[in-house]
Amino acid sequence: MKRREFIQLSATLSAGAMAPVALTGCAERPLPGTGEVVRTPTVCNVCFWRCAGTVSTENGRPWKIEGNPDDLHSTGRFCTRGDGGLGMYTDPDRLKQPMIRVTENGQQRFRPATWDEAFDYIAAKMNRIKDEHGEDRLCLFSHGPGGSYFRRMLTAFGSRGYTQPSFAQCRGPRDVGFALTFGEGVGSPDRTDMENSRCIVLIGSHLGENLHNSQVQTWISALRKGATLITVDPRFSVAAGKSKHWLPIKPGTDMALLLAWMHVLINEGLYDADYVDRYVNGLDKLTAHVQQFTPEWAFTQTGIRPEVIRETAREMAKAAPATVVHPGRHVTWYGDDTQRSRAIAILTALLGSWGREGGYLAMENVNLPRYPLPDPPAPKNNWMQAVQGEYPLAPAGIAQKVIDGSIGDDAFFKGWFVYGTNLGYTIPGVTEKLQQAAQSLDLFVVVDTMPYAITGYADVILPECTYLERLDPIRNSPEREPSLAVNFPAFEPKYDSKPGWWIAKHIAERLGLGDWFPWKDYGEELDWQLRQVGSSLDEMRRIGVKKFPRTTPKYFAPNENRQFNTGSGKIELHSDLLADYGHDPLPVYTPPPTRPDEKHLHLNYGRAAAHTFGRTINNPTLFELMPENTAWVHPVAAGDFGVSNGEYVRLKNQDGVESLPVRIRVTQRIRPDSVYLVHGFGHKESQLGLANGRGADDQGLITRILVDPIMGGTGMRGNFVTLIPEEASA
Repeated sequence: MKRREFIQLSATLSAGAMAPVALTGCAERPLPGTGEVVRTPTVCNVCFWRCAGTVSTENGRPWKIEGNPDDLHSTGRFCTRGDGGLGMYTDPDRLKQPMIRVTENGQQRFRPATWDEAFDYIAAKMNRIKDEHGEDRLCLFSHGPGGSYFRRMLTAFGSRGYTQPSFAQCRGPRDVGFALTFGEGVGSPDRTDMENSRCIVLIGSHLGENLHNSQVQTWISALRKGATLITVDPRFSVAAGKSKHWLPIKPGTDMALLLAWMHVLINEGLYDADYVDRYVNGLDKLTAHVQQFTPEWAFTQTGIRPEVIRETAREMAKAAPATVVHPGRHVTWYGDDTQRSRAIAILTALLGSWGREGGYLAMENVNLPRYPLPDPPAPKNNWMQAVQGEYPLAPAGIAQKVIDGSIGDDAFFKGWFVYGTNLGYTIPGVTEKLQQAAQSLDLFVVVDTMPYAITGYADVILPECTYLERLDPIRNSPEREPSLAVNFPAFEPKYDSKPGWWIAKHIAERLGLGDWFPWKDYGEELDWQLRQVGSSLDEMRRIGVKKFPRTTPKYFAPNENRQFNTGSGKIELHSDLLADYGHDPLPVYTPPPTRPDEKHLHLNYGRAAAHTFGRTINNPTLFELMPENTAWVHPVAAGDFGVSNGEYVRLKNQDGVESLPVRIRVTQRIRPDSVYLVHGFGHKESQLGLANGRGADDQGLITRILVDPIMGGTGMRGNFVTLIPEEASA
């Protein structure tokens, strides 16, 4: 028998004694706003932007969520997803009690357990791993602020293994590419100064659909003031509809366009010569490098006319330094992603936009002291060298390499904690490896609010309450002006769910590590931190957001001499460090994978304003806005496949993998050689009452992975699909 069979949670196991609070039933409650209203400060956890706001309850029942006007993340306005946050609390399919895997009569299943049973089980397994393999053989997969508690617990135990899938599956290439160029990254929220920009260039960035709140607001502010918008995208996105120039580029050829733009700026003398002379190293080598990449050559690769390439380059230069060539967020595309991010950074340097008003500003947060804790035990091994040693330039854990390092009897990692991340819908092509890891690990713990697919591999499932029912770490994100925000519970935890801090504290106490959580309630730690900067938990409960004065300038001073955290102390167009590690010191163009035949379309994917990846598809409030995704195809492609608008098809990729049925949207807003899906749909978990079976899972169709050789990211855009009418596939 397998050590772990994949188990879908049954409706019976996920049911609890408490019925979910309904948002309907108007006959038994007064009109909104006429009862006793209580307002509680919150920090939205529906996406990582973490906007501050207020939860209003009426007679103890949920009413609404709205933004805090003192918060620069939101300026008082929540996005669609933030407004729908109450749906996370009311979702009837939430995890409701701890569960432990058991085998009875040769069959594996989950049985409800008490918290004490779950903690005893986990502690015993962790101690056994420590005795047999060493205390450093556990790893945390994490997404969200609550992962910090489990990282603390594992650090105290002696395990430093840690990975956020958002590094290797999303933002990692830009982190590495900008750091190689400027000596520091873009940060989060992004340090783009779009509210003061006169030209904004979006390369595959779906602003307006990807609702990172303050970023969208500053972008719209710039457009209202007359900024020029240039959008590079195979699809006529929301952003493209607001653009002076839409460049419907051939998928995968972005590097060719970036190099041609550099060619124009350098050869026409449009770059910022004073800025380059003062701050930049390697212009001579870049100049020689880009001579071959003419706009005429780029036209043969991208399909963008040479005159358009020249005109858009001149638009950027005319507005510089108040020009933002946006770095993007999800940038793991074609395997050359660090180099493509480097090309964006180099273009930014030529325009003189880094550290300049309307380009990239310096964000600032509060110097908030950490709560005093014991010194952690020294790590016995360098886990990153052991697990991902072939990527020495990667500054963070590479999720798929951690999975590889957990397979087999001689695997480095022997136990996992998975917090708030549904790995099968996050990491492409990983299903088989997840199954292999599940057979090798000695402990597999999942902490989540919802019964996503990842729970099917767990030994123990621990139900965390939603952000509306718990305290979270103080939000101290960098912004244009520093501020702090605190998320307070507006409700008691439903069912038998618990806050993440409470769960991690009790596991630590079972392991004899209680001095790492030396308080009864997490609020004691938050209050201590706040008092170090002249505030308190009581004050934050009243105001929600506290602003602080900036202590550093936003922009470079005129004629300022600066040292950059690079080998040369300057902005590096030519990277000796990359050359030392055997990589190209300047970005080069590699043609993308080509279509197998005319019946295969490039698979592109993106975001929708109503959802955060796959984590909100089951949210009853947001599901009502967008219950399924659609497959965008051009009328020419629809005619070739004999399908009409609104019909259902299955998508079949180049390796024979088929999707669930998905409705066709026939539109001229996409290239004829491409198909587009919103990410996050196509769940196959019966315990998700709304999301199950709705739409197509783009992640399942991504079986060709283009690995970034510099930082290990998973390029996901090299896949192709054909369309099969649903009646033909039935």
